[in-house]
Amino acid sequence: MLSKSKIGAICYYISDLDKTEAFYRDTLGIDIQRMEDEGEGWLLAKTVNEVELLFFKQESRPGNSPIIVFELADGGIDDVIEALAEKGTTIVTPVSHAPGGWSAEIADPDNHQISMYQSEEVPRSRK
Repeated sequence: MLSKSKIGAICYYISDLDKTEAFYRDTLGIDIQRMEDEGEGWLLAKTVNEVELLFFKQESRPGNSPIIVFELADGGIDDVIEALAEKGTTIVTPVSHAPGGWSAEIADPDNHQISMYQSEEVPRSRK
């Protein structure tokens, strides 16, 4: 039924719009927009492959949202994780071997995990 569908959006329930907006914009470098609505509004981030990340203020707990995997096509996973750690980001899983490459997980302000992956065919460091 859904095998030929593409993901259009991934939804998160968050506790603080300002902290989430700052994290995704300033720490991860993702273009994020505050959308006005009745009440506090919500956040929208569009990815290059047209998957939208939606953030709504609502009671939540870690684990009730999916984990997003960002592919680092050009490699440099060691550099990315090091830079995130320097910004105070919680590293959940340091760079580790994964099938066909390397992965690492971080946590956002609501403790949702975000994963990064790169192929073993590209360099782990760009320095």
